[in-house]
Amino acid sequence: MSSRANPKVAVLMGGPSSEREVSLSSGRECAAALRDEGFEVHEIDAARDLASVLIDLSPDVCFNALHGRWGEDGCVQGLLEWLGLPYTHSGVLASALAMDKERTKDVYRRHGLPVVDSVLAPRGEVCRRHVVAPPYVVKPHNEGSSVGVYLVHDAANGPPKLSDEMPETVMVEAFAPGRELTTTVVGDRPLCVTDILTDGWYDYDAKYKPGGSRHVLPAEVPEEITARCLDYAIRAHQALGCRGVSRTDFRWDESRGQDGLILLETNTQPGMTPTSLTPEQASHTGMGFGALCRWMVEDASCHR
Repeated sequence: MSSRANPKVAVLMGGPSSEREVSLSSGRECAAALRDEGFEVHEIDAARDLASVLIDLSPDVCFNALHGRWGEDGCVQGLLEWLGLPYTHSGVLASALAMDKERTKDVYRRHGLPVVDSVLAPRGEVCRRHVVAPPYVVKPHNEGSSVGVYLVHDAANGPPKLSDEMPETVMVEAFAPGRELTTTVVGDRPLCVTDILTDGWYDYDAKYKPGGSRHVLPAEVPEEITARCLDYAIRAHQALGCRGVSRTDFRWDESRGQDGLILLETNTQPGMTPTSLTPEQASHTGMGFGALCRWMVEDASCHR
């Protein structure tokens, strides 16, 4: 990062993904916090002219507040590497790996991290028949934030009717019952465990709409489950090659004790909205929102 008194930070937000609105919210929150921290901040709604906009602006750091495809899957990271602009969060490879849920599971398995079984299948086939025994979940294998997630109950009369907006290939994953837990990693430190409570499925609305979910932190779970979540989160972060901030999500089936804890996915661009989990965990451990954003800017680099 530049040694200027108030380094110029470009906050990348919006973009063309299905998570555009969440990214705009994240970006605005982070931009406001960084201004309060004394940075010169420029908000950029990422479009196809992003490279020329950044060349003209010549920022010292790019704060990546993009979510979903293009901004979270290694694409914009590659562009920033090409331009030689330091940026926040994970690099090209870790971003691409973590966005692809099946490849993420391959990495988890190789590092001894527990997951549930899943298969990749054509969308049309999934609509015609149960490709695995219910209950199961159908989701895009390269999107985030519970976009396009279908839960097929064990009493379902037939396979799901998937939207045409779903990709041609989808992930079909055995349903993991239990509580939704999550842990943020900042640098090399796992923060704490949050228990996410909802009245139904933890979908897009539950994540991002006010009142959609309730967050209990620290989670009221046995000490050994807390310890495992913290351990698994940092191991997942390191196994995928993540940098900066990441958040790993879990399911815990209390009836199975420690064996009931499994990893769902690792998010390399955790939400930074008013209802987001990562700022809550940072605040709980003594790092306010502005300090968290400042840390990410100061941690920014190329070759991540």
